[in-house]
Amino acid sequence: MEFYMLDSTLIVALTGEIDHHTCVAIREAVDKTYQKKRAKNLLFDFEKVTFMDSSGIGMLMGRYRVVAIGGGKIGLYNVPKDIEKVLKMANIYKLMKAYSNKQEALKELA
Repeated sequence: MEFYMLDSTLIVALTGEIDHHTCVAIREAVDKTYQKKRAKNLLFDFEKVTFMDSSGIGMLMGRYRVVAIGGGKIGLYNVPKDIEKVLKMANIYKLMKAYSNKQEALKELA
């Protein structure tokens, strides 16, 4: 997992599996970095994610709450088709938007 800032947006490049074994570490790292960088928006890059279960959906929903309280927006990009199906079934796109690429996401989140 890698973090970097562009303007007021924290970008999180996720890797591997997002499941009950990894979600706590992801959540803690994202929350700590989000607060430390004083980011407004949060953007997840799913390009290198190989699997996600319901724990991953819970992690995303929790991050949505944190970002929304601060007046920011949250988004996703490079979401693989199989993970996109899981996100659609969970209605996650009612809370956050998926973008086709980083540039599109940053333009809309700005």
